[in-house]
Amino acid sequence: MGSQKKKKQRELKASWARWTACLQGQPITAVRNYLGEKVALYFLWLGWYTYLLIPPALIGILVFLYGLSFFNTSPLITEVCDSDTIMCPLCDNGCEVWELSDTCTYAKLSLLFDNHGTVFFAMFMAIWTTLFLEFWKRHRASYLCQWKVSDWNEEEEELILEIVNKVDCEPKQFKHSYLRSTLVLICVTVMILVIIGLTHALVVFRVIAAGFLAREESEFLKNNSSMLAMMLGAFFHYIIITVMTRVNRAVAMKLSEMEESRSFAALEKSFTVKMFTFQFFTYFSSLFYVAFFLGRINGHPGNYVRLAGKWRLEECHPSGCLTDLFIQMVIIMGLKQTISNVAEFTGPWFCRFWNKRKGQKLERKCAHCYLKDEEETKEGAEKCDICKLREWHKNYLLNDVNSFSLFNEVLEMVIQFSFTTIFVAAFPLAPLLALFNNVIEIRLDAIKMVTLERRMVPKKTNDIGVWTRILEVIGVLAVIANGLVIGISSDFIPRLVYRYHYGPCGNSNATDIDCMVGYINNTLSIARMDDKHSKFLPNQLVTSDGLNITRCSYRDYRSSEDYSLTPQFWLILAVRFAFVILFEHVVVICKFIAAWFVPSAPIQVKNDRLTDKLNRLKEELRSFEA
Repeated sequence: MGSQKKKKQRELKASWARWTACLQGQPITAVRNYLGEKVALYFLWLGWYTYLLIPPALIGILVFLYGLSFFNTSPLITEVCDSDTIMCPLCDNGCEVWELSDTCTYAKLSLLFDNHGTVFFAMFMAIWTTLFLEFWKRHRASYLCQWKVSDWNEEEEELILEIVNKVDCEPKQFKHSYLRSTLVLICVTVMILVIIGLTHALVVFRVIAAGFLAREESEFLKNNSSMLAMMLGAFFHYIIITVMTRVNRAVAMKLSEMEESRSFAALEKSFTVKMFTFQFFTYFSSLFYVAFFLGRINGHPGNYVRLAGKWRLEECHPSGCLTDLFIQMVIIMGLKQTISNVAEFTGPWFCRFWNKRKGQKLERKCAHCYLKDEEETKEGAEKCDICKLREWHKNYLLNDVNSFSLFNEVLEMVIQFSFTTIFVAAFPLAPLLALFNNVIEIRLDAIKMVTLERRMVPKKTNDIGVWTRILEVIGVLAVIANGLVIGISSDFIPRLVYRYHYGPCGNSNATDIDCMVGYINNTLSIARMDDKHSKFLPNQLVTSDGLNITRCSYRDYRSSEDYSLTPQFWLILAVRFAFVILFEHVVVICKFIAAWFVPSAPIQVKNDRLTDKLNRLKEELRSFEA
């Protein structure tokens, strides 16, 4: 490493690649001078993403506090906590009837994120995604103009390199084969189906785990079997994610190589799309099941849906389906960020520590001509050959990097961006956790790239590549998913229908009573134990006080006579779909307006580029005339 590069490394280490600089800005131009435009744009994007997470993080806290304010005044919580309603068993051969009041704590928890503020927050996050991308384009344009790479073309760069290596070279031709593309598409589809199949395995695991826990002698395990099964499933899901990440990488690379891309840039783009697709299904298949299928296909007393005719499908948490989604997100997102950051830093640090111990003998051998790294060498001065060899060897012992080292960092952040936006309605504090994580992630990556790893080969570029398109797709998915979560998964619509149609305010002009009084009982249906269709065992129908019950309640809108769906169910279903359509259309229109309103580049940057083009054309015209 030359003295100038060593000096740049010291400057970055002092001003940027240290933990005490977490709350300081980033010297992006200095990063670009040392690591190249590609790495600099990654840190520029990550810093901008972190900065713009501040508004949603603050609003998420307000939504959380808004739900917290109803802890002692909400009639929904009062009805649950003071209820003497006996609920039907949640599983077979072990689960017993239970009291609705047992879920008092979880009812309070669900109200923290399943409230009226969640609807506003979901709409805000959908629009925020568009504004983030548009303002990112503006922010990036300022630096590209400063670095004079706005008009840089990757294809021309590759052709120039080919000419430098061989003057009379022929360009590598584009190739396309419908047979090869069809084969790749089939392989991708099969891989996605395998990943979805693992989600089904998670469902089976949770069902079996809940059954085994319900049969344990411990009262704690028995009473919380469904919750513990959900948490175990989330941990198991994280293990699957860890294993499948390696599998996905190998499969994505093999499929990309099968396409026989013309250049490395095309190979990298193809690999990026496939790898992100596989990872997205790996991370989110289970969440989509919990959000939109859990508790909706499990049947009713006497006619429960069973796996292989034996294991009864799991139900939503008694406090609501959104609670299950919240727990899944907290565990997966928390484990991913915590364990990934610890492993990402401790691995390279331990390798450097071990290699440094092995390299101490080499330092002593050349002690007579050793120059300390902290001393500034004089301008033009060169170290002796032995010290150069020692320094080269020291750099060689650092952790190796490759062309996809930066890809791993970007993929990690884009997956986090997906968590932050797609299911934010179920976890309003996700932007706050992402903000804290990113503050650490920036310095972690900086320290790793400057001190713990070999220096990446600087690469010129003027964009983050295909990741921009992927982020735009995530923005569209965020609108659809949040609309469905609020309309289908949460209790927002049933509460709205009850307030204005079935509740005390819907049937009268009473003003001295809360409009939501009686909502909890309205959402419960009754199963009679003397009915031949109710196939519960006698030992399941005994309360904790030893009383035998003749009927129990369950969450659904069904008749107590023949278990048919009530008119209220169909009205709520119609309002749900109407809300989803309205929500998505309104948010999409707002997204288009926001994208139109924000220019893709500052006016000053546009004028500077226009002036540069004019001067270049004038210069070319003069040279042509000469």
